[in-house]
Amino acid sequence: MNIAALIKLMRPKQWVKNAFVLAPLVFSAKFLQPHAIYAALIAFVLFCLAASATYIINDIRDREQDRLHPEKCKKRPLAAGDVTIPQALVLLSLILVLLIMGCFFDYRVMLIIIAYLLMNVAYSFKLKHIPVVDIFTIAMGFVLRVLAGAVAIAVPLSGFMFVTTLCLALYLASIKRQKELQLETKANTREVLRYYNLDLIRRYSEISASSTLLFYSLYVITNSKHLVITIPFVLFGLFRYWYLAECTGQGESPTEALLGDYILLMVTSAWVIIAVYELWPK
Repeated sequence: MNIAALIKLMRPKQWVKNAFVLAPLVFSAKFLQPHAIYAALIAFVLFCLAASATYIINDIRDREQDRLHPEKCKKRPLAAGDVTIPQALVLLSLILVLLIMGCFFDYRVMLIIIAYLLMNVAYSFKLKHIPVVDIFTIAMGFVLRVLAGAVAIAVPLSGFMFVTTLCLALYLASIKRQKELQLETKANTREVLRYYNLDLIRRYSEISASSTLLFYSLYVITNSKHLVITIPFVLFGLFRYWYLAECTGQGESPTEALLGDYILLMVTSAWVIIAVYELWPK
C-alpha cells in the first residue's frame, strides 16, 4: 500500500482553504479564549476531514477524465494509478467514521458539515455540469466554512462577513474556471466549460473582485474602523492573484497559487498579523 499516495489523495495542501473556519475566531476577537480556540480548531480539523472525503469521491468519479488532463493525470493518485479504487474506498470509510465521531463535539457544526458533504456530492454528480450553479456551489463551500467557524465559537455570522466571503469565493471560482477554459484546448476534461467563454468568465471575476473589496471595506468602516489599514492588503492580494492567473498560468488552484508565490503569501500573512494586532484586547 502506497501510504504517501493515500495521503496525497486527501490533498492536505488544500486544507489551507479551511482557514476560513478560523475567520470568525479572529474577527470576534475571541482568539485569546482557550475554549474558543479549542472549538475553532476542532471545527477546522473536521472540515479538513470533510474536504478530504469530497476530494476522494470526486477523484473516484472523475478518474477517467483526469487521465486526459495535462496536469491532473500526474497529480491525482487515482488517475495516475498510484491508488486503487478499493484502497480509496477504505480511506473514505475511515474518514467518514471520524466525522461521525465529530457529532460528539458539536452537532450544530456537524449539521453544517453534513450539508457541505451533501452539496459536494451533488456537485460531483450533477451541479458541476450546470453553468453558474457550478461556480456558486464552489463558493458556498467557503461560506459554509465561515458559518461553521461562527457556530463553533457561538458568535453570530456578520452579514458583511457572509457577503464578503461569498464574493471572494466567487472570484476564486471564476478564476479557476478561466484557467480551465484556457486549458480546454488541450483536453476536454470538464463538460460545463462549453457553456462559458473567456469574456463572460472575466466579467464574473471582475464583479466578484470589486464586490469583495466593497463589502470588506464597508464591514471594516462600519464595525472595526481600526482595521482600515488592512484594506490596501486585501486590494494588493486581489491584484497579485489576478496577475498570477493572467500572466503566470496559475489560478486553477488557489492553494497552489498562494503557497507558490512568496509575495502573495507574505501579504496574506501580514494581513492576518495586522488584523490580530488591531483586534487584540487593549
